[in-house]
Amino acid sequence: MKRSLWGLVFVCALAACKRQVAPTGPAAYARIDTHMHIDPNAVDRTVALMNRWGIAGAVNLSGMYPGPPRHALETQLEAAAKSGGRIAVFATPAIMPILRQFPTTYGEEMAKQLAEAKRLGAIGLKITKGLGLGYPAADGQSLLAVDDPGLDQLFAAAGELGMPVAIHTGDPQAFWEKPDEANERLDELIAHPQWSLYGEPVPSWQQLFDAFERRVARHPKTTFIGVHFGNAPEEPKKVAAMLDKYPNYYIDTAARVPAIGKHAADEMRAFFLKYQDRILFATDTGVGETQADMMYGSNGAHPPTAADEERFFTATYRYFETQDKQFEHPSAIQGRWKIDGLGLPEAVLRKLYFDNAARVLKWRPRPAKG
Repeated sequence: MKRSLWGLVFVCALAACKRQVAPTGPAAYARIDTHMHIDPNAVDRTVALMNRWGIAGAVNLSGMYPGPPRHALETQLEAAAKSGGRIAVFATPAIMPILRQFPTTYGEEMAKQLAEAKRLGAIGLKITKGLGLGYPAADGQSLLAVDDPGLDQLFAAAGELGMPVAIHTGDPQAFWEKPDEANERLDELIAHPQWSLYGEPVPSWQQLFDAFERRVARHPKTTFIGVHFGNAPEEPKKVAAMLDKYPNYYIDTAARVPAIGKHAADEMRAFFLKYQDRILFATDTGVGETQADMMYGSNGAHPPTAADEERFFTATYRYFETQDKQFEHPSAIQGRWKIDGLGLPEAVLRKLYFDNAARVLKWRPRPAKG
């Protein structure tokens, strides 16, 4: 009996040692979150969140554009400087103001504005889903297309300036479908009915994705980051095809662990292994001045809580780092299913979490102060 008991203790201890070989959780890896939205008055809250969840550096994609009159980019850069080198900022072009003022030379003017943004300290360019879905074209009769030739100078300038382009095109495919019980994003659309594109006079999801690919193909010297898992988490084969075809193309994981978690774990694990040098860790966390102003991937009808934060980051890391089965995905509002973990190798996790971003962005956050 004693021998059996001690044998059991030994087996349990050995299992514990094996688990420690591949540590998981916030402190196990340095991470760069390449997709956050940070209020300039919330830098202290952002750094505290980063410290809680093992995020060494954060990229604020809400940098806006240089002033006058708003001086939004300058404000964001000044705020980021208070982080001690742990927050970097992407600029967003002043598309509508420039279109109104320069209806024929808007691409050239946006390129000039981007050069000024870099001079001020921005490290990249963010293009929102308004391009293709919301911004009216100069003629006022149609929407400004993702592959509009008038914008060529802007995207070419990004390449010449060495500024990666984080581009959001379209939305989840379910937003084009009828918002009924058959819609996998129904909870999200109930909370945000204005997000539904069902029956709206906008391009189809496929039309937008095709224009997005044409944009990437047109600028081989510009680095593109297709946010939200290449803007197509529902169809990893489309994402893979673009990664195979365009060496200047990368993707991030922002707010799409629930969507990619719907696919078989072995298939997604193979995807991450094959494209381990082309995927950037990202969350789409929004940080505001109060807890009620936070966003963890996507928000519902009620203000997010500390428990939502715990679920969001814990489930995200669990998906990448473990082979756990059928656990709650990071954002309850994004779908009523459970996911299986990928259990990525440590070397791949280090690329996903940090190394790929440092290389693509040409930026390394300064170490956190002890």
